[in-house]
Amino acid sequence: MPFRHYVSGLLVAAAAVSSSPSPLVPRLDSVLPLSTQGRDVFDNNGNVFYYAATNWPGHQESMIPEGLQHASVHDIVSWFPKLGLNAVRLTYAIEMVDDMYSNSTNQTLEKSVLNALGQTNGTVVLDQILAHNPQFSKNMTRLQVFDAVAEELANQNVLLHLDNHVSKAFWCCSENDGNGWFGEKYFDVDNWIRGWSFMAKHGKDNWPSFASVGLRNELRTSNDSEPYDWYTWYTHMTAAADAVHLSNPDALIFFSGFDYDVYIDPIPLGRTLNGTNGSSTAGKSAVFVPDEFDWEDKIVLEIHKYDFEATQDDCETFKSKWYQKGFQALDGSNPDTKYLFPMVLSEWGFIQNGTYFEQTTYNNCTIEMVEDWKFGWMHWELSGSFYLQTRPGRTPATIQGLDEAWGLLNYNWSAIRSPVTVENSLDKMIAALG
Repeated sequence: MPFRHYVSGLLVAAAAVSSSPSPLVPRLDSVLPLSTQGRDVFDNNGNVFYYAATNWPGHQESMIPEGLQHASVHDIVSWFPKLGLNAVRLTYAIEMVDDMYSNSTNQTLEKSVLNALGQTNGTVVLDQILAHNPQFSKNMTRLQVFDAVAEELANQNVLLHLDNHVSKAFWCCSENDGNGWFGEKYFDVDNWIRGWSFMAKHGKDNWPSFASVGLRNELRTSNDSEPYDWYTWYTHMTAAADAVHLSNPDALIFFSGFDYDVYIDPIPLGRTLNGTNGSSTAGKSAVFVPDEFDWEDKIVLEIHKYDFEATQDDCETFKSKWYQKGFQALDGSNPDTKYLFPMVLSEWGFIQNGTYFEQTTYNNCTIEMVEDWKFGWMHWELSGSFYLQTRPGRTPATIQGLDEAWGLLNYNWSAIRSPVTVENSLDKMIAALG
């Protein structure tokens, strides 16, 4: 490190300590809009495009992107090209859009921060945000903060992938937290589709680097929701995709799978998506047939893979297990694969402590899988710390100013947290796309 590498037609500098963004990234209009054909995403020039991204959360209680009390929008965005990344997965909460439709008085930057952090700490953090971002005002809205972030992403040629992480704004995820499945306490399907209609159009009209959307993060079972089955998934996910495409025909549309998005194999295998006996979906079924949709050339499947089991599997075993979760979508040689789709690993990562990357086989096997199969990815995550984080079931449930040990950046967003981890993980993931 540093080194230079082609990532799907984008020549990017992969030097984490670079002092300025790479001048080698081409104009956005030579990349966008993206489209899909078979197992690949293509840019506007007809070149295969692979996402090489990290996540930037904006879905928690304050409903603005993290880190703005520590650094300017410009300086935060500059980390993407410095790290050799061509895109960001920027997360948001449907509650932000619901508040716009209800004309809530809580939409201003000031009230968003004070309501989340309280008067004393919130005032301190608000003053820090305004000091680092003098173009902001306390009366600007959350959406205007997102607009400022999107403008800077475009200025620095970073593609924007907008992910709906939650409906009710707080940390994702746990079972029965109200956000996990259609019809659960906070997951109002109509509001979710309305939210996507709004955000897709707003992004099309205002965000020059807006490339794609993730319909919903980490769908999961719930005790109080619509039936947890593939027919329910099909009904609502295709309706949301219709809404996105109507508002923004250029955007790619990412479909997530089941059980915290760890499998989506019924879709590439063309299986019948059945309802649940004894429920409102009993006897109902559908099949996800790409050419039946107006957005046939915009479909991407996404999946998550973490190392919660501290795996020591050899890489052939590791890849075989993962392949069966949905990566058949990339394999035209498999007779069981009925439909080819691009696949993106939209969350992967681990603690950035300088040692974990070599303590299990997860890191090396993930790199090897990208090298063998060639698919885009979105690392979790950029953030060095959070305004606050609420996790139901944790004691205390809410922590302000929490350090994010998994973040690429340090606590105050001023430097790489663990250069040796980046060199042995993120950099090698970029190189694997070559």
